[in-house]
Amino acid sequence: MEGFAEAEGDVCPDCKAGPSPENACVGVGMPIQMWHTPDCPQWTVMQIGWEAGSRRIKEQDAWAKDVFPAACERLKQAAAAMPPGMPAQPFVDALTELVQAQADTTGFVVLHRWAEILERRFPPELPDPDHVTE
Repeated sequence: MEGFAEAEGDVCPDCKAGPSPENACVGVGMPIQMWHTPDCPQWTVMQIGWEAGSRRIKEQDAWAKDVFPAACERLKQAAAAMPPGMPAQPFVDALTELVQAQADTTGFVVLHRWAEILERRFPPELPDPDHVTE
């Protein structure tokens, strides 16, 4: 069969499957793979686990999308209620801005956005022109 990878792999202890177009090949760790027949008990258990994990992730995402806007608003209110000039102010401002950046995206806040925010809130110390070392 064209396009079919006939790579060797470990033999499943349940179904004893090997490379075949009707069997499924699953990576169980690099570079190990294992073949399973469609009716293999291990293959069925793996599929059930994947489906349960997918369902859990969807439930967690739905919960987070429901809760996040209100939690974000509470954070903004708490940050606004802090007295100005507190030593923790840069941390509060950075956290508030990072949370807002997360609210503005449908995925993750990318690393360069984190760096921009943190660099702005916590700039590197500039050399003191009045302090000269020999």
